[in-house]
Amino acid sequence: MHPVDRVDPVNRVAFYPPPMPAASPIVARVTAPLLLVGSNCFMTYAWYGHLKDAKNAPLWAAVLVSWGVAFFEYCLQVPANRVGFNEAGYTLQQLKVMQEVITMAVFAAFAAWYMKEKVTLDFLWAGLCLAGAAFFMFRGVKPA
Repeated sequence: MHPVDRVDPVNRVAFYPPPMPAASPIVARVTAPLLLVGSNCFMTYAWYGHLKDAKNAPLWAAVLVSWGVAFFEYCLQVPANRVGFNEAGYTLQQLKVMQEVITMAVFAAFAAWYMKEKVTLDFLWAGLCLAGAAFFMFRGVKPA
């Protein structure tokens, strides 16, 4: 139920604000992946950033900080899935595979740039397997 904008005192009828217009399917098809990229940046830092930034902190402190960062991940991930599913027309399976491909790309950048880890050929092969998964998940999709 929408929050009541105002109530007519005579007829006691509630006036609700109009619903927000839905994004066009094309805009939604771009918005969902962009939100997933943002959410994965937060998620990757929440999961792995403490290994560099809080390696000497007590475990409880690292957990609390990571949980706080993960809040912002959810602030982007939940709308991404809603827009992707309800407005862009992605299936649940497509959203999941898309999220995994984005996660691998964000993680590779994070590992190399932030954590100064070497990205190996094995990581590339794993990424190609995910690209194959994305191919099979999206091969029958017709543009909106």
